[in-house]
Amino acid sequence: MRIMRDTRILLHTGAVPALLLAAAAVAAGGTAPAGAAGPDFQYVGQDDRVHGLTAPKGCVAAEGGGSRPVTNHTRGTATFYREPGCAGAPVERLGPGTVTQVRPYFASVRFSVTG
Repeated sequence: MRIMRDTRILLHTGAVPALLLAAAAVAAGGTAPAGAAGPDFQYVGQDDRVHGLTAPKGCVAAEGGGSRPVTNHTRGTATFYREPGCAGAPVERLGPGTVTQVRPYFASVRFSVTG
């Protein structure tokens, strides 16, 4: 599969942390390694660093996008906005357990409240 091949290339070059690779494997139909734990929401920012949030609520500043992966392991939907403060029209929505790329970029994310 293309995703797995691309993932192997990124792993070989050290470009993507293992936690994101585990999430990508799950999205591709695989399973996460036993004991894989980490933040509820994770993305590679425009600064090329991995950012993670545990139990995010409401609107949060988050600058990422492009060809960088985003992982939503919260129990709710993550809605991405190009503008800070979750202003303007959403550019993408990710349901719980989703791993994808958000294009072209995002500056903030609103997390739905779940019970």
